[in-house]
Amino acid sequence: MEPGHVAFDACRDLARLPGQESRVPFGRDGTGAPVARLGSAAKLDEVAAPGQQPLQPVGGVGVAGVCGVLAQRGGRSGQGAILWWLGGGQRLRSPPAWGSRRRTLAELAEGLHGELVTPARPPYDEARSIWNGAHDARPAAVVRCVGVSDVLRGVEFARSEGLPLAVRAGGHSIPGFSTTNGGIVLDLPPMTGIRVDPASRRVVAQAGCRWSDLDRETQAFGLAVTGGPVSSTGIAGFTLGGGLGWLVRRCGLACDSLVGADVVTADGQLISVSADSHPELFWALRGGGGNFGVVTAVGYALHDVGPMVYAGAVFYPGDAADEVLAGYRAASARTADELTTVVNLTTAPTAPFLPDAVHGKPIVAVLGMWSGAPDDGDAATGPFRRLAEPVVDLFGPMPYLAMQSQIDPLYPRGLHNYFNSAFVRAVDDRVIRALTASYRQVPNPLSELHLHHPGGAIGRVPSGATAFATRDQEFIVKVIGRTATAKGFGAARAWARAATEALGSGPAYVNFTGEAAADRVRASYPPATYQRLVAMTDRYDPDNLFALNQNIQPSRA
Repeated sequence: MEPGHVAFDACRDLARLPGQESRVPFGRDGTGAPVARLGSAAKLDEVAAPGQQPLQPVGGVGVAGVCGVLAQRGGRSGQGAILWWLGGGQRLRSPPAWGSRRRTLAELAEGLHGELVTPARPPYDEARSIWNGAHDARPAAVVRCVGVSDVLRGVEFARSEGLPLAVRAGGHSIPGFSTTNGGIVLDLPPMTGIRVDPASRRVVAQAGCRWSDLDRETQAFGLAVTGGPVSSTGIAGFTLGGGLGWLVRRCGLACDSLVGADVVTADGQLISVSADSHPELFWALRGGGGNFGVVTAVGYALHDVGPMVYAGAVFYPGDAADEVLAGYRAASARTADELTTVVNLTTAPTAPFLPDAVHGKPIVAVLGMWSGAPDDGDAATGPFRRLAEPVVDLFGPMPYLAMQSQIDPLYPRGLHNYFNSAFVRAVDDRVIRALTASYRQVPNPLSELHLHHPGGAIGRVPSGATAFATRDQEFIVKVIGRTATAKGFGAARAWARAATEALGSGPAYVNFTGEAAADRVRASYPPATYQRLVAMTDRYDPDNLFALNQNIQPSRA
């Protein structure tokens, strides 16, 4: 059982018993459930809702060490409560007992058009799994939503029962926000409807779509929007955090092309959000993450792209990393907006497009895509293909759809993943030294460092126009610590953290942040932007039902 989420399973009754008042601060959350705010040294026998006797654990164990302890209410065996200790605010909730919970889960299932998957059903292990194998949570139930009515029911149930709520679309959340222990998962992948209007150059898509779904439909009309370079990524979470992809320098972030969204709020309302309807929430959705509700559909403005682009990768020896990075800095200063590139300090995979002699050895890949006229692609990408003596050059004309899925095999489901990130204003000598020093210490062949060059269209959007406000930094470093299994994952994660810290204390990109640290989230936004986001959380989710995000906590959290 994960720290920060503790269940006491010794009881079946929540009958209110007369007794002493609580000896710790006690109140009620927005659902009416009793909530205690405790320090880690508090004892469970100090906790009681008004009119109830305290919980009495075996041995007076403190809140910080309660995992697995059986509690009894008022000393009556078998009549305790189930408590949920939520992270961040250290809150204990007492929802209904298991007998009642089973009945209400059955009622929830009866009202769904989709499927309710619980631990008693064989599809449970498949339904609870997510892309990042580092997280192995066991939710109480997974609601496989086929429409908005299922989302509404799932939100209402989690709120009324005081349960943690996770929203899963693509399931690629690096910190594991796509699932939860003991709570409810709203599973959106069945919601994959897409409607393209080529005349207005607009598309509306349900939130369960992945980029492979959306790209296929929009490319039928020679249109596209900045999408994830790994095509199995969900469109919704990617966009809400910003959205970097191969079109970012020409078309901006994914959130810059967002023109509307349907949102189910914490109080169970479905609202349509755009520049003309709930404009402040529309501002917050473009970079503020999923803190304000469940996005069930998104609308994008589309751009003329493809069907052919000039794209690929060029590979250089690992010992040329300093030379490549210095040359990349110079080439990037002169590049056109139609060209987006990234440097990958990595280990050569065992792949047929690389010579056998370099397999398993350090290698530097420069990947890129030119989305202008394909005939101009060779000249436009040339400076990036001559940074040192290449091992192999694989740039050439290819379909946009092929480029969008080119690196999919390198990011399979089930690996243990940890990402971290840092914006850097310039790739100066200090940054190059930090990157190459971390590269020399890489813990395994799956771990790597990426240097992204967004810029271009991103910087032409005023910083206050969207919640994605860090638009004056030319580069973003993403550090990936990965392992095939749990073995060695701690070391890979520690290396990724250290590599990020070596770059300084600048802002992070929330989509590339692998842990839920309040200080890291706050540092990802300028102070004025963060306070504006808090105001939106106060308005739309004051009880923090949607806490499983890079969380913008409400004022009273």
